[in-house]
Amino acid sequence: MDRNHLERCMDSKPATEAEVESPFVSLEAEIPEVLYRGLKAFIGSNPAWDQYQVMSSALAQFLFQNGCSERAVTERYLDDLFSRSQA
Repeated sequence: MDRNHLERCMDSKPATEAEVESPFVSLEAEIPEVLYRGLKAFIGSNPAWDQYQVMSSALAQFLFQNGCSERAVTERYLDDLFSRSQA
C-alpha cells in the first residue's frame, strides 16, 4: 500500500452516521511470520489478551514513545503498562 492510498482512506468521509460515532478503526496489516508466531504464543499464554488488545497496546506504545501527545494515546499506554500482567 502506498502513502497516497493511505491518505485517500483517511480523508474519505464515513458512509453512515453510525460510523461517525464509532471509536474504532478497522486495520489490516501483513506482519513477518516471526512476529505472528510470537503474537500467537503470547496470546496462548496470556488468556486475558487477544490480538486486538495486543495491536492496540503496541500502537499506543509506539505513538507515545515517538512523541504523540494525544491524551487518549497516553492513557492507553499507561493503562496497559500498569494494569495488565506483563509476560
